[in-house]
Amino acid sequence: MSSVDILVPDLPESVADATVATWHKKPGDAVVRDEVLVEIETDKVVLEVPASADGILDAVLEEEGTTVTSRQILGRLREGNSAGKETSAKSEEKASTPAQRQQASLEEQNNDALSPAIRRLLAEHNLEASAIKGTGVGGRITREDVEKHLAKAPAKDESKAPAVEPAAQPALGARSEKRVPMTRLRKRVAERLLEAKNSTAMLTTFNEVNMKPIMDLRKQYGEVFEKRHGIRLGFMSFYVKAVVEALKRYPEVNASIDGDDVVYHNYFDVSMAVSTPRGLVTPVLRDVDTLGMADIEKKIKELAVKGRDGKLTVEDLTGGNFTITNGGVFGSLMSTRSSTRRRARFWECTPLKTGRWRWMARWKFCR
Repeated sequence: MSSVDILVPDLPESVADATVATWHKKPGDAVVRDEVLVEIETDKVVLEVPASADGILDAVLEEEGTTVTSRQILGRLREGNSAGKETSAKSEEKASTPAQRQQASLEEQNNDALSPAIRRLLAEHNLEASAIKGTGVGGRITREDVEKHLAKAPAKDESKAPAVEPAAQPALGARSEKRVPMTRLRKRVAERLLEAKNSTAMLTTFNEVNMKPIMDLRKQYGEVFEKRHGIRLGFMSFYVKAVVEALKRYPEVNASIDGDDVVYHNYFDVSMAVSTPRGLVTPVLRDVDTLGMADIEKKIKELAVKGRDGKLTVEDLTGGNFTITNGGVFGSLMSTRSSTRRRARFWECTPLKTGRWRWMARWKFCR
């Protein structure tokens, strides 16, 4: 049997090296063509390295956490027929019945459709989404569904609860700690945030805008919009449209400084702040002035899912003339964001309890 080298993919010009993040196979495991063997983490994205042929993983030359460069050998694959040696993932997939797979698919769709407010409400009461029957469009869980579920739950009889003795306070030296290495993405973001803070001038302004007309519009047409386009009508598409109109009206905002020149951009690429397990990223919506509301919502969801699953590419994160971030999903009323970009203009949206919304616009000037 012939042996094939497993190589680090060609890294972008702006990326000098990468880190071996996760090996999904161990030596001796059977693999099939195009099955992911290992993940390589760069400063920006996570790259998947698939098997080039059917065979057996013969050797792992670079362990997890090792720094590697472009085209470096990670391991070796021994080509051959791996029939009869199914991977655990394949076996589990075959073991499950069609009904189980359908149920799992529905649960995953419902979980993805949960709004940040509902997720927060479920977390506060330690509830599982699968335990609540949604009555919204497409079976989506609403706030009323959660409240009804809580009302039906039996109240805890605190009078019968045994008295709990106060725990003895441990000595200062005996308290435990957990040290977790940062991912390359988090380290790089931390470095660039500090660099930006020390080398750029920033200006932050706050304004309040009455959002009730848009809230009424979403309430009136939300269900019709979702049935027609298969996507929920959120606030972000309104924000994007407003940003595009503002950039058209004030082209100086859609510009950057390059040396002694001011470069005006005649295109509208808007970045969206997305929180992922590996850190905060800002994937880019391209040419948003040509997109409709439904297209914007679908693209935002697509990029958010890719970010959550670690599937964002370098192209998804490159560029962007303006960034929108919604701090309201974290419950904040006001915040000032830092930037790692050379040309960065921010628009942060946070809801107020009065029914109005506070806009935070941040401008960063640098050479």
